Amino acid sequence: MRNNRQGTYFPPMSELLPHDAPMILLDELVAVSDTAVHCRLTPTVEHFFFDDDAGGVPGFVGIELMAQAVAAWDGYHARQRGKEPAVGFLLGCRQYQAERSVFEESQILDIYAEQVTVSQTLVVFRCRIEHSGQMLASSQLNVFVPTAAQLAEMGTRSAS
Repeated sequence: MRNNRQGTYFPPMSELLPHDAPMILLDELVAVSDTAVHCRLTPTVEHFFFDDDAGGVPGFVGIELMAQAVAAWDGYHARQRGKEPAVGFLLGCRQYQAERSVFEESQILDIYAEQVTVSQTLVVFRCRIEHSGQMLASSQLNVFVPTAAQLAEMGTRSAS
C-alpha cells in the first residue's frame, strides 16, 4: 500500500471527493493500494456533524465516513489515470456495528475500506473505523457505479 508516511504525496480530500465543504468529512488519505484505502479523521468542534452535547461526532455518521473513504480510493485511482472520479451510489450497508455512540472529540479515527467483490457495476467493500487499533465500527458497503450510458439515462429520466 502506498503510504504518505513513506513520502508519497496524496492530494487533499477536496481533490479526491465529489463534495464541497462542509460535506468533506475526512481529513486525509493515509495509504492506498489497488484494493484498499486508509483515511483519517480527528473530530473537532468544526466538524459538520459535531454534537456539542455528546462531545463528538455521532456514531451513525460512521457509515458516511466509510463511504467517503471508498470515494477517496476511487478519486485517487481516477486521478492516477488522468480522469474524474466515477459517480457512485451507496446502495446500502450490511451489519453496521458501532461499539460507541459517539466518536469523541480529538480521537484520531482510522477509516479502512477493502474491496471484497467487484462486478461490472457493483462493488462491495469491507470497512472499519479504529482508534489506536481498537475497532469502533464496522460494516460492509454496497456501491453501485453506473456506466456512462446508465448515468445518462438517469439524467434523462430525472429531467422528464
